[in-house]
Amino acid sequence: MRLLFLAVLRRHTGNAITAQRVRDHLEAAGHVCILKDALDFESPSEISNFIKAESLEAAVALHLYRGGRLLPGHGIPFGIIFGGTDLNEDVKHGEKNIVMGRVLEEARFAVAFTESMKETAQRQWPHAKDKIYVQSQGIATVPNTTFNWNTFLQRSEINQSADNLHVFLLICGLRQVKDPLYLVDAFSEWHQEEPNIYMVIVGPEVDPVFTREVKAKVKRTAGVRLIGEMAQEDLHAVVKNCFAVVNSSVSEGMSAAILEAMDLEVPVLARNIPGNAAVVKHEVTGLLFSDPQKLQLNLELFHTSIRKKTEQNKNPEKK
Repeated sequence: MRLLFLAVLRRHTGNAITAQRVRDHLEAAGHVCILKDALDFESPSEISNFIKAESLEAAVALHLYRGGRLLPGHGIPFGIIFGGTDLNEDVKHGEKNIVMGRVLEEARFAVAFTESMKETAQRQWPHAKDKIYVQSQGIATVPNTTFNWNTFLQRSEINQSADNLHVFLLICGLRQVKDPLYLVDAFSEWHQEEPNIYMVIVGPEVDPVFTREVKAKVKRTAGVRLIGEMAQEDLHAVVKNCFAVVNSSVSEGMSAAILEAMDLEVPVLARNIPGNAAVVKHEVTGLLFSDPQKLQLNLELFHTSIRKKTEQNKNPEKK
C-alpha cells in the first residue's frame, strides 16, 4: 500500500525522530511510506494534489492538529497518532479543539502512546472513544562508538577532568512548552556548592525569540551550558556518558529522550506531568519532581544514592 505520512519534521526533534521510526516500521511491513513535513502544505488542496500525483491509498498523521487537520475530505482512509502538544496544549484553544474533533470524526483510528493520553482524548472527544487505541512508542539507540566525550566537554566549555564530573543532560528543542529554564537556577546553586556538577541543555533552536531568552539566561548562569542540535548517534553517545538525563517539560506525549536514556541505562529525573509519570515510576525507574525545590532535595538523595552504589560496586564487601 502507498501511504502518506504527515508530521512536523524539524531536525533532531522528538516528533521527527518518532516519525522516522514509524515510517521505517511501515516500510519494513512492506508498505511504501512517503514521509512529508506538514508545514510544507499550506492548504488541503495542496495535499489533495499531492495524493493524486503520488497515487496514495491511505494516510497517517503524527499530531492531531498540525498533521491531522490536512487529511479529511480527500477520499482516502487515514489514521492519527497523538503527539503531546495536541492533547495537552491545543485542546485549550477553542478553534483548534473543534478542528481536532472533526478530524477524529473521519479518522479510522487514533493511536495514543499511553493510557493517560487515551483517557485525555476520550474525555475531550467522547464520540471517538471507540477508535482510540494504546500503542507504546518503540525506540532504538545507536551511540556513536567513535564519539569523544572530552571533546564534547571542551565544546561545552567544561574545563574539568571527566573522572569526577557529573553532567545532567536536558534534551529538548528550545521552545516554551519544554521549559528548559525551569531548573537552571536550582542547578546553578548546586554547582556553586559542588563545582563538578553541571547542567547541559542540548537541542535545536525551534522558537527564535525564546532561544534568545534561553541563551541570555545561560550566559549569565554558572554551571549551566547550552549546546545546539546534534546528530542522533552523537547525542546517544552523550547520553551514555552523562550522569543523568533531565526532563522539565510542561507537557509531553511520551518523551523519546527519557525512553532513550532508559534504554542506555542512564538515570532519569523528570517533571511530574502525566506524560512523564506514565513512563517513570518514582524511585523505581527514575525520579519525578513537581518543583525546583523538591528536585533539589531529590537530587541530593539521588546523588548520595548513586555515589553509594558506585562505592559498593567498587567494594562489594561493603554491601
